[in-house]
Amino acid sequence: MTSVTDSSAEASSEASQASQAPQASDASEASQLSPLFQNVDYAQVLQAARRVHTPCGAGQLVWHIWGEQDANSALPPLVLFHGGSGSWTHWLRNLLPLAASGRCVYVPDLPGFGDSALPPGGGDVDVMPEPLEAGLKQLLGDTPCDLMGFSFGGMTAALLAHRFPARVLRLILVGAPGFGIEPLVPFKLKGWRHLPSAEQQLAVHHHNLQALMLHNPAAITPLACQLQAANALRDRMPGRRLSRTDILARALPEIQNPLYVLYGDQDPFYLGQVGLYKAALPAAAKFRALRAIQASGHWAQFEQAEAFNAEVLSILHDTL
Repeated sequence: MTSVTDSSAEASSEASQASQAPQASDASEASQLSPLFQNVDYAQVLQAARRVHTPCGAGQLVWHIWGEQDANSALPPLVLFHGGSGSWTHWLRNLLPLAASGRCVYVPDLPGFGDSALPPGGGDVDVMPEPLEAGLKQLLGDTPCDLMGFSFGGMTAALLAHRFPARVLRLILVGAPGFGIEPLVPFKLKGWRHLPSAEQQLAVHHHNLQALMLHNPAAITPLACQLQAANALRDRMPGRRLSRTDILARALPEIQNPLYVLYGDQDPFYLGQVGLYKAALPAAAKFRALRAIQASGHWAQFEQAEAFNAEVLSILHDTL
């Protein structure tokens, strides 16, 4: 078994983190990434983590780990998978509270996103579980974990639980697509890579956040836009289409883990169609709950972090 590479020194160095971005190769890209490195909230969370690498295709899968020093050994590890065009920072407002509950929290940049290399063998959610399970095998051995995935990461988490059921205790999906349910009101995201200035690109990221990710315009803060810009910049998985299919719904009958689904009550994927999800989810043998996070859009864990964290901690205390 290949050893895990520990790069904790990188996690404490913002400049080093910038140099690790796979596509931060010119002035425009660097200008989009750099505001995060001066953001106090971002820096505080990043500096509390240890960064490690496991193999992924021709490169490395990057993980950040929180709470190692104070973790309660009686509690299972908690693993979080971010959404499409994202990175570990999709969980920025959740990591420290979840770690403070006594959990050791493991968060990869999914293959092809953030600082992680492309996955071998394809470019969509169906090729994600194997490199992630290989990384978990190196990090955790055979220890099962509680697994939570957001959006594209929710589909990834469900497929991992389907293929590697012994790895997962509780399975929590957040705003996950893959049920074959189209939004009632289609939304259109704008392109930004062709725009010449960082300011113009940030304006488009602001629009895209409002169209899909965040419900309250006040939630679209400079930090939210900076996170979106930095994450979208390093998305190397174009052409993902399986989220528009029923790939997750088809896996449900074979998922044997206790299953919880959270969603923002204003999430355009779920808005006006919650009844369809309620009808589909009992196909999972141990479906437990479908719960709304009030006054939030798709990125509920960012927009309503306090309520979201409380809901997740309640689930993690639920009896298996």
